[in-house]
Amino acid sequence: MLQELVSRLARRDHARPEAEVQSDLRQFLLAAPFQLDEGNIEIAALEAPAGGGRRIDIEVGSTVIEVKRDLRRGRVREDAIEQLAAYVAHRARESGRRYVGVLTDGAEWLCFNLVDGALQQVSALDIDSSAESVGKLVFWLEGVLATATGITPNAREIEARLGATSTAYAIDRATLAALYMQNRDLPTIKVKRELWSRLLTSALGSQFTDDDDLFIEHTLLVNTAEIIAHAVLGLPVADLGAASLLSGEKFAESGVHGVVEADFFDWVIEVDTGEHFIKTLARRLLRFDWSAVREDVLKVLYESVIGTDTRKELGEYYTPDWLARAIVEEAYTEPLSTRALDPSCGSGTFLFHCASEYLDKAQQAGMPLAATLDGLTQHVIGMDLHPVAVTFARVTYLLAIGRERLTDADRGEIHIPVYLGDSLQWREQNLNLWSHDALVIQAEDGRELFGSELRFPDRLLADAREFDRLVEELARRATSSQAGRPPPSLTSLFARFGIRPEEQETIEATFATMHRLHHQGRDHIWGYYVRNMARPMWLAREANRVDLLIGNPPWLAYRHMPEEMQATFKTMSERRNLWAGRELATHQDLSALFVVRAVELYLRIGGRLAMVLPNAAVDREQYAGFRQGNYSDPVGAVSLGFDGSWDLRRIRPHFFPRGASVVFARRTKDPVQLGDETLVWSGKLTSPNMEWSQARLLLEQAPGEIRRVGKSAKSEFGSRFGQGATFAPRLLFLVNERPAGPLGLPAGRLAVTSSRSNYEDKRYKDLPSVDGVVESEFVRPVYSGESLLPYRVVDPLRAVIPCSSTALMSPREIELYPGLKAWWDQAERVWEAHRTSDRLTLMDQLNYQNKLSRQLPVAPFRIVYNASGMHLSAAKVRNPRAIMSKSLYWAAFHEEDEADFLCAILNSAVTTEMVRPYMSYGKDERHIDKHIWQLPIPSYDARETTHREVATLGREMAQLVQEMPVDVSMHFPAARRHIRRLIEDSAGGARISELVYELLS
Repeated sequence: MLQELVSRLARRDHARPEAEVQSDLRQFLLAAPFQLDEGNIEIAALEAPAGGGRRIDIEVGSTVIEVKRDLRRGRVREDAIEQLAAYVAHRARESGRRYVGVLTDGAEWLCFNLVDGALQQVSALDIDSSAESVGKLVFWLEGVLATATGITPNAREIEARLGATSTAYAIDRATLAALYMQNRDLPTIKVKRELWSRLLTSALGSQFTDDDDLFIEHTLLVNTAEIIAHAVLGLPVADLGAASLLSGEKFAESGVHGVVEADFFDWVIEVDTGEHFIKTLARRLLRFDWSAVREDVLKVLYESVIGTDTRKELGEYYTPDWLARAIVEEAYTEPLSTRALDPSCGSGTFLFHCASEYLDKAQQAGMPLAATLDGLTQHVIGMDLHPVAVTFARVTYLLAIGRERLTDADRGEIHIPVYLGDSLQWREQNLNLWSHDALVIQAEDGRELFGSELRFPDRLLADAREFDRLVEELARRATSSQAGRPPPSLTSLFARFGIRPEEQETIEATFATMHRLHHQGRDHIWGYYVRNMARPMWLAREANRVDLLIGNPPWLAYRHMPEEMQATFKTMSERRNLWAGRELATHQDLSALFVVRAVELYLRIGGRLAMVLPNAAVDREQYAGFRQGNYSDPVGAVSLGFDGSWDLRRIRPHFFPRGASVVFARRTKDPVQLGDETLVWSGKLTSPNMEWSQARLLLEQAPGEIRRVGKSAKSEFGSRFGQGATFAPRLLFLVNERPAGPLGLPAGRLAVTSSRSNYEDKRYKDLPSVDGVVESEFVRPVYSGESLLPYRVVDPLRAVIPCSSTALMSPREIELYPGLKAWWDQAERVWEAHRTSDRLTLMDQLNYQNKLSRQLPVAPFRIVYNASGMHLSAAKVRNPRAIMSKSLYWAAFHEEDEADFLCAILNSAVTTEMVRPYMSYGKDERHIDKHIWQLPIPSYDARETTHREVATLGREMAQLVQEMPVDVSMHFPAARRHIRRLIEDSAGGARISELVYELLS
């Protein structure tokens, strides 16, 4: 039935009346899985009144649908949009709810959001009569209508219904963006926006892009997570106000602390219509059954909304569920007696699986629920510097506990131990925060956002939960005090929290600062800030250190850190024997220092660590200091005894952009360096983020040996390649053959004229071409970037070049050849008249930096690759007369296997992706040059099985490409694109990608 209805809707029959389209659409709404039936048929009312004598075609919930016969005809579209805007505005005013509009002729579907009285298109869909269109239309409309309920919140459903490609996301994102743009200049919003920016700059370095779009996306994600948290707890989300949902007051009433609190992203409730937005968002989220979740689904939502490229730039590589679970099973073997900390917890994947493991063991041991949850929150702890990640991790922690436990009357109070904090303590590393028996937090950022320091007596932090309650109470009193009056008395608070007389003056001074900030309109998140920033310092005290560090630290590259961060990183690394030196600085990243610093601050002697790291940590020179296990620092010795590693590079599909490993160690008094033995994982997963119970059936583990890369990870091939010659100005060298004339030419001569291009230097573009009859031995083939395709070259250009088979010619030698001499004389006159400096002669220009003379005599067998471009291409060249232009790099080769091996590597898409971070760029990474040799491309070794296989596959790919017809009229980037697609779709191309990934990771 649905197929027939969709076929009729998509037909656009000009003879059909609009009433027929409306009727078909109504039947589709009732027949599709939108949970609309005859019992609530009034929801889908035809021709509903819209005021002023106008009537809405179809209204479903908070959606107005305007139906037309054909939107392509005349002004039908424009008039319909104007009409729909009036309907949506009327219904929004009348109902007090947010409405969206849909305009359709059955084949084209447009979704609109109302912004400042005008419609703004947020999503579109085109359908036809195919069966595939049925599913597309159902999903698209369900995102608009949000009527289905009881949806299982698994990864697939979350991404499809809430992810970046869903209609629901498009509507919510557009609405929130409009709210922000209308209110961005409010003082409180500006402060929250700025603090968010500074925190992420500190966390993520120069790769963080400070723009409104990301702030809006983070706001949507956090608001979503906080609403989900209420649903997990079984709270009446539909009945709660927006302020209640974003402040967490119902959590406090329920005895669940540290989940939802005032933060950067609650600005929505401060603006007009913000309440409507939050309520509508909540209605969408209540479609899901949040009572039982078996995976970190919020990670899926984050990865869908924040695109792959953005996450890669930020160094955010979230761990797949299967890997986190496998590591937890390996390292968290005695959860009831092991306190575990994930110091970079992200969305909470490791916390979810550690919590699940603890809860399972507690249930097996027969522990009462209250004791179980109290023990859990003392044994599984998380921390991160990313505010969105922290909110997600807190909700993920709740999901691990589950609604059944959370709603049990015997559970007692719960304090979710996930904190916003700087695990490395960049700023505090050289400061004594515990001065005069007090914790001192410098709550200012250089722009007077906070007025002064906040002090808390040291003794109060002995009980972390009691300290949290104290801060929360101080926050409540500061925000409820009256402006213009002195801070209220704290006498009752002192009695309630047992504050000693000698401590009261310190607390009063801190409270006075908080009171002042509130009445200056700058109190926004100070309680949130203090409570969270204190926890890393508390954990760093020797008595509070943990038994297990577990997780995936940030892999932020040194080259992407801002200068100040680079300087701090270098200093901290040098003090701990981690700095690899200037030559390898660009290869270093934050991960090793992060692990060592976390061990130094938070891990007890004898405690264990299990960390996901770049695979370079186990075999590359820049991690040599880390692998030694000795990180003696002037303030105290820190040592690790390594006890194993996992090599994960051979798992497909790749779950990180870089090869990964897992490293295991214990904090010891004497260092034990990382050995050569490792456990090699291999296999092919059906999904990168599948559950461990399924993944373990597809993966194999076998003992292996680590092969270490030498001092410099640069490839030895780099020294063999040089850049081609400069043929500029183009009209003086590059030529096309022209007709010889009626009398013809003697043997050995060619009539030529300048080969012109739209891209010529403007100084020469309008000059007349150079013409001549030149001895054919001086008209040589020239290969340029335009001649190069993956694995093959096409017809070269031609150029007049004054050279013999072995060397460039002197002026006297040129005079011996009349045709060449005549051409060269013309060319020199043009050059001398238009050059910008007298420094170079025409011959100097042609042989700039000896890039032409180095090619003579011409090597009979060469490999060339492009100097610039979005993708790397390489091919073998066997033309014994050809010269390479500066748009190519070339090297002579003798062995076929070696050449096939290197061509296969250079043409692999994996290689292009890996070299991009090293490439200089404008809008996009384009300049490959010799940056490619920064990659550890190994020299060919015929004894290595992998090398031989790569060479064989390279030969097969070259044959495949040679057999592919190439349209000579096609622009070369398009031809390259077609060939890359051919390679990627072939089994051999896929295998090369796998092998190259292993070789270069």
